[in-house]
Amino acid sequence: MSEGKERGELLEQILAGYEGYFDITRMPEEEKPLAATCFFHVHNSKYVLVKKARLWEADCNEYVYLFSMPELDEETYRFCEKLAYDRGMQLIEPKPGHMYSYITAVFLCDRCTPGARKLLQKCHLYKSFRFSFYGWMDFHTAVIDCSDMSIHTNRSGKDLKKVFRKLL
Repeated sequence: MSEGKERGELLEQILAGYEGYFDITRMPEEEKPLAATCFFHVHNSKYVLVKKARLWEADCNEYVYLFSMPELDEETYRFCEKLAYDRGMQLIEPKPGHMYSYITAVFLCDRCTPGARKLLQKCHLYKSFRFSFYGWMDFHTAVIDCSDMSIHTNRSGKDLKKVFRKLL
């Protein structure tokens, strides 16, 4: 089995795992290395007797950007991180009731350079909106290296490691 096909199979497994909860969009060939996006939205609220008597409400979002490439190097990582961050920030609507939004960049690669892995693990992007009264944004990253099937994440994305171990 070729390495590219193996990476493609892993991408399909990940998308199948996200399918039940996320809205998935496969990207056209010209968007490469971005392979797919997965968006999740949930709205919760509590009210008394009638819906107009709302006690509280909370909107939670996650925007996942799946990248697939033969090799992840420092330059490609920076480009993809900026792409995911910029597109994710455009989708966030900080307002009363917005609790949090996660922007997640997931990299599937045949090889990952040590420099790119170090950049990914040290990534720390966080933004609060109006002192967190309008919620916050946290940026998660993960790389799945197909050469040894290792999974590396930044500190914010440590829960992704558990998710991907279950999916794969």
